[in-house]
Amino acid sequence: MEKGSQKTLTSLAREGRMTVVLGLVTFIAAFGSSFQYGYNVSVINSPAPFMQDFYNETYVKRYGKYMSEDLMTALWSLTVSFFPLGGFFGSLMVGPMVNTCGRKGTLLINNVFSIIPAILMGISKVATTFEVIIVCRIVIGICAGLSSNVVPMYLGEMSPKNLRGAVGVVPQLFITVGILAAQILGMRMILGSPEGWPILMGLTGVPAALQLLTLPFFPESPRYLLIQKGDEEKARAALKRLRGWDDVEDEMEEMRKEDQAEKAEGKISVCALFTYQGLRWQLISIIVMMMGQQLSGVNGVYYYADRIYENSGVKKDDVQFVTAGTGAVNVVMTLVAVFVVEALGRRILLLAGFGICCVACAVLTVALNLKTVTWMPYVSIACVISYVIGHAIGASPIPSVMIIEMFLQSSRPAAFMVGGSVHWLSNFTVGLVFPYMEKGLGPYCFLVFCGICLVTVIYIFLIVPETKNKTFMEINQSMAKRNGIELPADKEELKDFTTVSVPYSKKNEAGRNSAL
Repeated sequence: MEKGSQKTLTSLAREGRMTVVLGLVTFIAAFGSSFQYGYNVSVINSPAPFMQDFYNETYVKRYGKYMSEDLMTALWSLTVSFFPLGGFFGSLMVGPMVNTCGRKGTLLINNVFSIIPAILMGISKVATTFEVIIVCRIVIGICAGLSSNVVPMYLGEMSPKNLRGAVGVVPQLFITVGILAAQILGMRMILGSPEGWPILMGLTGVPAALQLLTLPFFPESPRYLLIQKGDEEKARAALKRLRGWDDVEDEMEEMRKEDQAEKAEGKISVCALFTYQGLRWQLISIIVMMMGQQLSGVNGVYYYADRIYENSGVKKDDVQFVTAGTGAVNVVMTLVAVFVVEALGRRILLLAGFGICCVACAVLTVALNLKTVTWMPYVSIACVISYVIGHAIGASPIPSVMIIEMFLQSSRPAAFMVGGSVHWLSNFTVGLVFPYMEKGLGPYCFLVFCGICLVTVIYIFLIVPETKNKTFMEINQSMAKRNGIELPADKEELKDFTTVSVPYSKKNEAGRNSAL
């Protein structure tokens, strides 16, 4: 009895903590990659008039006449929409790259897709070529598509289960910080000017350069090293550095069990993911959550925000400050999500986030239709801020965490490819369709977003399980019942890990010899 009690106390004492190494690698990965994603989402909004003037001036120098309005609209639409299109292509590259180069290796290679475009966009005005900006937007989109999937995967696989949710939200926190940084630097008195916009565009390469210099000093994902590379010693050394202690056998054994449970299935491709019954509801869930995240109207709300602020009496020159204030709210509420996700759980934040967005869209529709009423513009502002809060605490950060937790090592890269592709295609679709929705439906377009949020809430309530403080194998076991399959008994024995006497690498070797 004493022995059992001592073991329990030891397990509690050894609950994962935020070590210096884990904290630094989280910061470097999120700042070097996720920050860029957010920065490039927002960076062209403020200097858009000056960049369009540059397009026109360059055209005049070449052809002696100004662009037609239709040509300008087409070129600017390409400049904006090529970023999410590049993100889609980047998502398709996730699986092959993380399986071949590793999680850390992929992030290091990905910096090339940021640094080179940053330099080219920074000198585009001097070189008098606007085409390079359009091409670089799709390349920087590839960078964002890779980083938006690989960073959560990398950090999620390195984190202890009791910190996995909090660490998994950090990439989204840095996306919001990137958006805010672009809003502040893009102000008219800083870099949002005819002279400053090339510098503004080129600054995206700075975080990438810092990551390229510092990330090599940190470990690769222990799960990748053990399960996919079969290198037990490197995996153990990486875990020791990340946890800050030498006794990591419990986690090593959990990873061994996960590997053994997946041996029969092998590495799962995207096509296999769509046909494998054992992952059916996990796949449907990430598609629904990722579609809900982007089709819930976040881009539409930001599009309307400036006009809502102006209608409320904010001076046109001051709208940029209010917009930055909205960005700051986004950052603060995402930071709140980092601290509450382990206490409240993923499911509660998803339901609350999409629920708040649903109500905000419904009330915003009413407020915009009754804007002649004196106090209604202020209701509109409250709806915008409420919507931003809802998205920040649940709809934006949690779906990526769920992809990490609902899939095992063999299927996780394919799951991120699917989730990332849905994310970027939905983003691209909203960018193309929303102007037509806004023109045809006016304020009623927000009822469409309200409906999408409501459907997403209902689905999460009925299907998506709570994954807080569970091992990957425990989550897999709970989803197996919903998928209508039975896992072998040895997959269920996850809690009483014991150190095996035969090294894992030798077991693999023995298995290969017996197969021969």
